[in-house]
Amino acid sequence: MTKVVNYISEAFGELKSNVTWLPWAEVQRLTIIVAVFTIVFSLAIWGVDEVFTKVISGIFSLIKG
Repeated sequence: MTKVVNYISEAFGELKSNVTWLPWAEVQRLTIIVAVFTIVFSLAIWGVDEVFTKVISGIFSLIKG
């Protein structure tokens, strides 16, 4: 158990001393960019899915019909 506690303690020590963190304003800006890109990409995938759904439905109605 002491090995686990020691590992966690050393990990936090490295995060404090060896990692260069971005300024808070930069983190907020990049988070907004990622959120906007995620929404745009999700809408694009939804649109492609809708188009393929209509195409496949049309093909099946021609075959069935």
